[in-house]
Amino acid sequence: MKSSASANSKSPFKFRIPTAENLVPIRLDIEIDGQRFKDAFTWNPTDPDSEVVVFAKRTVKDLKLPPAFITQIAQSIQSQLTEFRSFEGQDMYTGEKIITIKLDLRVNNTLIRDQFLWDLNNYESDPEEFSRTFCKDLGIEDPEVGPAIAVAIREQLYEIAVQNVVSARESRLSKKGRRGFEHVSASKTGGASVDLMKLFGHRSSAVRKRKDWDIYEPIVDLLSNEEVDALEAKEERAAR
Repeated sequence: MKSSASANSKSPFKFRIPTAENLVPIRLDIEIDGQRFKDAFTWNPTDPDSEVVVFAKRTVKDLKLPPAFITQIAQSIQSQLTEFRSFEGQDMYTGEKIITIKLDLRVNNTLIRDQFLWDLNNYESDPEEFSRTFCKDLGIEDPEVGPAIAVAIREQLYEIAVQNVVSARESRLSKKGRRGFEHVSASKTGGASVDLMKLFGHRSSAVRKRKDWDIYEPIVDLLSNEEVDALEAKEERAAR
């Protein structure tokens, strides 16, 4: 991946997630008559809306879910796409900035915890490629883990992009010309001010600084079926 040129933080540009493909992270958590369906994936916002119903019908058929799930799945996807599209065309600010991406998720029997720095100025970054490399390096064999990590990364990048739109809007209203990235909390940026080219090089979008981040080295645990059952029961109680 190439590292894009740094954007001028004083000049707004149009909303998009800082990745090569401007995909929408979609997360579903639907329960009907005691049966629950959870999933997470990405969606191309330029695809025709008719594809949403086709996808919902195919999902229900493949997973043998009750027909009532078709409407709920389609409505949830459409709602999230509508929200994403509401930001398209709006101004946002950025600047020389990095954030901390945090992973804390369970996929089937695999538990992953990690955090690393991500370059928000690299609009050619690829969370899916990063996730594939992550899984290969750590010997993760479950094919569902990589896509789940990519979605988790995209969700956090999407949140930052939305915050930058809000910052640009507030800047116009206040007429003070505040830089949008000043409104991202220090907890997300780590309060870092660094030379991104020295830190990331020309091709990287993510980095783990061993000098400062040894305590955040990746943690990958394989859980037993009994441990998974206990966690799922706990999650079910928390969802009620």
